[in-house]
Amino acid sequence: MFERHSHLTSTLTAGNSRRSFLKGASAAGVSLALPVGFASSLVAGAAQAATTIKATHGSGLCNLAFFLVKKRELAKADGVNLDFVVTPTNADIATLFGAGQVDMSVIPYSNFLTLYDAGAPVKIVAGAGVDGCILIAKEGIKSAADLKGKTLGTFQADTLEVLPYDYLKKAGLSFKDVKVRYFNTSPELAQAFNAGAVDAICHIEPYATQCLTTRKGSTILSDGSDVYGTHYSDCVLAVRTPLIEKNPQAVKAVIKAMMLAQSQAEADPDAALRDTVGTYYKTTMEAAKLAASKQPIMIDQRKNKQFILDRGQSMKELGYVKKLAPAAAIDWTLLEQVIAENKALYAGLKLKSMA
Repeated sequence: MFERHSHLTSTLTAGNSRRSFLKGASAAGVSLALPVGFASSLVAGAAQAATTIKATHGSGLCNLAFFLVKKRELAKADGVNLDFVVTPTNADIATLFGAGQVDMSVIPYSNFLTLYDAGAPVKIVAGAGVDGCILIAKEGIKSAADLKGKTLGTFQADTLEVLPYDYLKKAGLSFKDVKVRYFNTSPELAQAFNAGAVDAICHIEPYATQCLTTRKGSTILSDGSDVYGTHYSDCVLAVRTPLIEKNPQAVKAVIKAMMLAQSQAEADPDAALRDTVGTYYKTTMEAAKLAASKQPIMIDQRKNKQFILDRGQSMKELGYVKKLAPAAAIDWTLLEQVIAENKALYAGLKLKSMA
């Protein structure tokens, strides 16, 4: 999930938030006419030591592999460097990616579906993280029925909005039965829950575990598995099609590096957290360690293709997309090439589709 920067006082009503997000996504589609030179930071040629890819990222543990690729320079051996671009808001991330000012992003599948619907030339090429979307409620709230009339905090057009929507729908309820407030940063949302400003939140790890340990009596209403099953998709690696067409080897280098990061994190999770807590995760090592197993890395998410496409119906009902994305929006071709070319690495991964 993306790091979102704003203030508690700027939270919006559900309708206004959706309209503002859709406006930003549409702007991303319109801005595709920007000059190609402005849209990409790729550096190529014999005089250059490596290709540099500008990218955006989120703030949850689903981004851990991406962070390790950057921190440990895991793609450097294949001639690729990542250049992370920090953006002030979620809408800005969508606009930058859709307009081509960055070429790659670890992004919630929900944000991807919104961009794709707006006309951005983007594709999902690999997974990033699974599970880890946690719906938490204050003391006394034990079921979906108990949420009626209560205030729910989440992020707009996010997997953290889709889960509570689907959770309530499964129980015969809807967002009309709750008061939805939208926040813009992971620490802000956690702070609001811990301070009692909202009755329930849907959050990612490691912040969800931080909330559970901070606010006494709080309860997990859903960890997603009761609604979706195990190892459901959260964040994915999305890439602009011009980069895929121009430099598929660079994209493959990043996918391979993310698989290597998964292997390293599975072998030594504490070392992976030491490299990222503080820099990328604004939480304690203790909370991060407790949360790590709840939102693991899974780069091969081929089994989740239909799951992602099916969530488009919820996004449509929420008003974020007009039409469902086709199967072609997700292309595992480069992932499958990386798997075929790195059989030992792939064989050693604990989490994978086994397709």
